Amino acid sequence: MLILLTVHAVAAVLAVPLVRRLDRRAFPLLALVPAATTVWAAVQGPAVLAGNGPELVVPWVPSLQAELAFRLDPLSWVLTLLVGGVGALVLFYCGSYFPARNPGSARFAAVLTAFTGAMTGLVLADDLVQLYVFWELTTVFSYLLIGYDSHERAARRAATQALVVTTLGGLAMLVGLIVLGQSAGTYRLSALLAEFPTGTAATVAVVLVLVGAVSKSALVPFHFWLPAAMAAPTPVSAYLHAAAMVKAGVYLVARFAPAAADLPAWQVTVIGLGLTTMLVGGYRSLRQHDVKLLLAFGTVSQLGFLIVLVGAGTKAATAAGIALLVAHATFKAALFLVVGIVDHQTGTRDLRELSGLGRRMPLLAVVGTVAAASMAGVPVTLGFVAKEAAYEAFLHDRPWVLVVLVLGSVLTAAYSARFAWGTFARKPGVPDSTAPRPSAALIAAPLVLAAATLLLGPLAGLVDRPAVLITHGVPGEEAEHLALWHGFTTVLLLTAVTLGLAGALFAGRSAVERVQARLPHPPAADQAYRRSVRAVDRVAVEVTGATQRGSLPIYLASILLVVVLVPGGALFRTRPWPDDVVLADSVGQVLVGIVVVTAAVLTVRARRRLRAVMLAGVTGYGVTLLFVLHAGPDLALTQALAETITLVVFVLALRRLPPFFSSRPLVATRWIRIAIGVAVGICTSCAALAASGARVAVPTSLDLPRWAYEYGGGKNVVNVTLVDARAWDTMGEISVLLVAATGVASLVFRRRMGSIDRALAAHTDPDEAPPQRSRGANWLPASSTVSPERRSVVFEVVTRLTFHAILVLSLYLVFAGHNSPGGGFAGGLVAGLALLVRYLAGGRYEFNTAVPVNAGWLLGSGLFLSAGTGLVGILIGQDVLQTAIVEFDVVVLGHVKLVTSVFFDVGVYLLVVGLVVDVIRSLGAEIDRQIEEEVSA
Repeated sequence: MLILLTVHAVAAVLAVPLVRRLDRRAFPLLALVPAATTVWAAVQGPAVLAGNGPELVVPWVPSLQAELAFRLDPLSWVLTLLVGGVGALVLFYCGSYFPARNPGSARFAAVLTAFTGAMTGLVLADDLVQLYVFWELTTVFSYLLIGYDSHERAARRAATQALVVTTLGGLAMLVGLIVLGQSAGTYRLSALLAEFPTGTAATVAVVLVLVGAVSKSALVPFHFWLPAAMAAPTPVSAYLHAAAMVKAGVYLVARFAPAAADLPAWQVTVIGLGLTTMLVGGYRSLRQHDVKLLLAFGTVSQLGFLIVLVGAGTKAATAAGIALLVAHATFKAALFLVVGIVDHQTGTRDLRELSGLGRRMPLLAVVGTVAAASMAGVPVTLGFVAKEAAYEAFLHDRPWVLVVLVLGSVLTAAYSARFAWGTFARKPGVPDSTAPRPSAALIAAPLVLAAATLLLGPLAGLVDRPAVLITHGVPGEEAEHLALWHGFTTVLLLTAVTLGLAGALFAGRSAVERVQARLPHPPAADQAYRRSVRAVDRVAVEVTGATQRGSLPIYLASILLVVVLVPGGALFRTRPWPDDVVLADSVGQVLVGIVVVTAAVLTVRARRRLRAVMLAGVTGYGVTLLFVLHAGPDLALTQALAETITLVVFVLALRRLPPFFSSRPLVATRWIRIAIGVAVGICTSCAALAASGARVAVPTSLDLPRWAYEYGGGKNVVNVTLVDARAWDTMGEISVLLVAATGVASLVFRRRMGSIDRALAAHTDPDEAPPQRSRGANWLPASSTVSPERRSVVFEVVTRLTFHAILVLSLYLVFAGHNSPGGGFAGGLVAGLALLVRYLAGGRYEFNTAVPVNAGWLLGSGLFLSAGTGLVGILIGQDVLQTAIVEFDVVVLGHVKLVTSVFFDVGVYLLVVGLVVDVIRSLGAEIDRQIEEEVSA
C-alpha cells in the first residue's frame, strides 16, 4: 500500500516533464497509475471478502505512538476501486478533452495525479492523524484543480470558497479526532471503532467529526461551494465532485456510523441535514438551465441521500448506501463527462440552446440517457437497485424518513428527465446542432461508466457481497440481499409512484418553472458566506488598526501582560508551590542574583542602546556564574559562549541604529517597563517553582548518568541527551537555526543573491574590488585593507597567534564533548568566536580570506550530516537517530570506542559555524559595505 502511494507521488512529480514532452498523449500513461491501484484492489478482493484484507503498520516515532497505518477492509476496498477506476478513466478522458499544446495541462495532470494518490491514502488510512493529513491534502489539491483557470475571477473565487469551507470543517474534525484518540487511548482507527469511547467529550467529538464530513460532502448549510466549483474543468467535476472528494465525507460517516449511530446528536445531524440537503438540491436542480449546474445541484441532493443511508445505523440502510455509493460514482461521473463532451463539441451547456444533439451524436445520447436513467432509479440499472433497497430500509423503520426520501427521489427523477431532454432532444424554434461528432477516445470513458451502471443492475450480487460484509459491524437484523427483482412489493409500488410523479413534474415543466419563479427565494447560503467573509475582513481591519500600531514595545508589553494576568493570575489564585522552598544554597548565589537583578533593572532604565546591551550581557554572564555554582559546566560553557556571540552581534547591529532609544523623556515609561519586568519575573519564578513542586514520580535525572553511558556510550549526560535521547528536538533546533540564518541574510542583503554569492566566492565585494594590499609583511593577509585609524597591531598579532589554537580547541570540544564538557554547539560557538576575532582584527576582506566558502554550504552540510547520521540506526536495525557504538583497537592509539552520534555533533558544529559566518557577513561585512557607500556618497 505504501508503494502505491509512492508511485502516485512519483507520477505526480514526473507528470509535468512528461506532459511537456508528450503533450496530451501523456494522460493515458498517467492513467496507468490509478489503474494499477484498481488492479491491485481487485486482486486483493478475495482476501478482503474473506475477512483477511492486507494491513501495513510502519513505526515512525514509537515514543509518541506515531506510525503509518494502512488497512484494506470491505469499505475501503469499495472506495479504492472507485477512486482508482474512475480516476483512471478521467485521466484517459483528459487526453482527448484538453487541446494540444495547452499551457495548463502539465500542472493539471500533476495535481490530478497527486489528488488520486491523496484520496487513495485517505480511504486506506487506519490512523486518525494520517487520515486528517490525507483529508487536508485532498482539500489543497481540489483548490488547485478548481482554480485551474487562474485568469478567471469565478474560478479563483470558487477555489477559495471551497478551500475556506472544507478547511474550516477539517479543523473542526481534527479537534474531534484528537479528543476521540485521547479518550480511547489510541489513534488507530480500527481499534477506536472497536471500543468507542462514551461520555460528553466523545459526543462533542463526534459532532465535530460530522462537521468535517458535512462540509466536505457539501451538505446544508455548506452545500453552496459545490455548485460554485463547477467553474473547474469538467474532468475535475467528474472526479472530485462525483466520485472522489465529496465521497470523503460519505466515507467518514460510513466508517463511524457502526460505533456512533446510537448517539442522539449523530441521528439529528445525519438524518436532519441529509434529508434537508436532498430536498434543497433537487429543488434547485429543477431551476437550472446550465446542464452542468443541473448536475451539480443534483449531486448535492444525492449526497444528502447517501449521508442518510450510510449514517442511519441499520444494516438495511447501510447496504443500500453502499449500492448507491457505487451507482452514484458511475452514473454521475459519466454524466459530467457527457456534459464535457457536449460543451467541447458545441461550445455551450445551456439546454435552451441545445437541440437535436441526440440525432447528431446517437452514441453519446445513449450513454447520457442510460446514466440519467440510473440516476432516476429506472429499473434494470444499479440506481434502481439502490433506491429500492433504500425504500425497503425505511419502510418499517422511521416511515417519515421514507416519505422525504420518496419526495427527494421524485425531484431526482424529474431533473434526470430534464437533463436527458434538455441535452439531446429536439426543441421547437431551436436550430438542430451541427457540431462535429466526438472521437471514440473522448466517448470511451463515459461509455465504460454508463455500461457499468447498467450491467451492475442485473449483476447486483457483485455489490451485495461487500455491502453485506460492511454491515457486519452495524447492529440490527440482517438486510435483504441486493437484487434486481424482489417481486411485486410495496417498494416496487413506491418506485412506480416516484417515476409517475416525476413524469408529471417533467411534463408540466413550464408550469413548474413559473411556480418556482413566483415563489419567494430563501436566503442563499453563498450570500451568507460572502457576508460572513466581508464581516471577518472588516473586523480584522479594525482590530489590526487598533492593535498594530507599529510599536514593538507595545506589542511586547501586551504579550507579557497577558502572561502576568492569565497564567500568573491562576498561579496566585491556586498557589500550587511547595512549602519547603530553599531560596539559596550559598552566599555566592545570593550575590550573583543581586548582580543579575540590578543589571536587569538598569537595563530597563538605560537610554543608550549600547549601555543596555552591555547590562543585558551582565545578566547573561550572571546566569553563567549560577550554572558554575550549581556544578553545571556544560551549561555554563554554552551560556558564556552564546552570551558572547550575542553581545557582539548586538554591537554590530547597533551601528545602523541611533545611539539613544528615544529623544523624548522616558521617566514614566521606564517605571512601567520595570514594573512589567518584575511582574513577569515573579510569574516565571512561581511557575518554575510550581512545576518543580508538582513532581510526584522519581526524577529520571537520578538514572541519567547510568543510561547515558550504557545506551549513549558517553559520560557527559548533557551531550548524550542532546545528540541521542533528544536528538529529534536537537534536529528541530538546528533547523530553526538554519532558517534564522537565512532570514538574517535576506533582511540585510539588499542586492541580488547571485552577485553576492559570486563576490563571496571570489573574496571580493560585488560592487568594488578590494583595496590594494601593501607589499610589506602583515600579520594578517588582508589587514592592510583596513583604514589606518582602525588598525591595531597588537590586536592583529594576538589574533595571528591565537586563531589556530582556538580552532583546535573548538575541534577538541566537539570530539571530547561526549565524555567531558563541550559538544558540537559549544565547539561551533568557539570556532565562531575565532572567526569573529579575525573579522574584528582585519575587516571584511580578511574575514573572506579566512572563510573562503559560502555560509550556505556550511549550513546545508551540517544539517545534511546530522540528518544523515539518523540513517545509521536504520541500517543496523535500530531506531532513527539512535547511537551506534563501535569499539576497535588501533596500533598506536590502542582501544578506541566510537559512537556514531559524534558525527551528529560534527553536523551541529558545522551548522553553528555557518550561522556565525552568515551573521558576520550580514551584520558585519555587509553593513561595513553599506556604511562605506554612504560615506563615499
